[in-house]
Amino acid sequence: MVDEWCGPSNGANIPLCIIPLWDPELAAQETQRNADRGVRAICFSELPTRLKLPSIHSGYWDPLWQVCNDTGVTVCMHVGSSSSNPAAGPDSPLAVGVTLSFNNSFASLTDWLFSGNLVRFPKLKLAYSEGQIGWIPYVLERADTVWEHHDGWQHTREKIPEPPSTYYYGRIYGCFTADRHGLKNLDEVGPDNICFETDYPHTDTTWPNTKEYVEKMLAGYDEETAYKVLRGNAIAMLELDRT
Repeated sequence: MVDEWCGPSNGANIPLCIIPLWDPELAAQETQRNADRGVRAICFSELPTRLKLPSIHSGYWDPLWQVCNDTGVTVCMHVGSSSSNPAAGPDSPLAVGVTLSFNNSFASLTDWLFSGNLVRFPKLKLAYSEGQIGWIPYVLERADTVWEHHDGWQHTREKIPEPPSTYYYGRIYGCFTADRHGLKNLDEVGPDNICFETDYPHTDTTWPNTKEYVEKMLAGYDEETAYKVLRGNAIAMLELDRT
């Protein structure tokens, strides 16, 4: 991927590497090895316990988080990367699961906000691929409300000294293919926290009409915001401008 596909592409293709999840030390070593040759992203599971792996609360993954923190590598979690899909019931139509697919990202982000990992690893970055963004403002609001009003019996502030949303802005990226409601709440979602994607060649894709779709989607937004959503935030997330 790195040497034969992305290397000769002059930046058109950007590597996202798979790491060994059966051993956190090996995962950390592989992440470091690839970071040393310019890789800025790794794949991880949105909900690792669904894969019978240790949770993000266990401390098991700390060697990996440390490397990502130190090297600027973003932890990317694609929707469905827990090999599970939310559904209302076992006989629900497939359309129900696809409509609810963001729910795993919803659960994962909440887990991360209360994990303390974003406190202990202050440069760690996360990205939710194809998770959409319209739900993010409410998650941040609800997490902050729980942090403020339920601390008497949850003792959350012992681990999370600031409101959970504090750790979202500038560090956690929501990636979306089509989400008008998310864009309408851009101030809450964070103009520096979202990245547009096409989902080609899946059925959610805007291809081959992506250019027209984007022009309509961002009509009324200033050029700076459009640049961030379409390009700038991705560059910042992956530190592609690093010299």
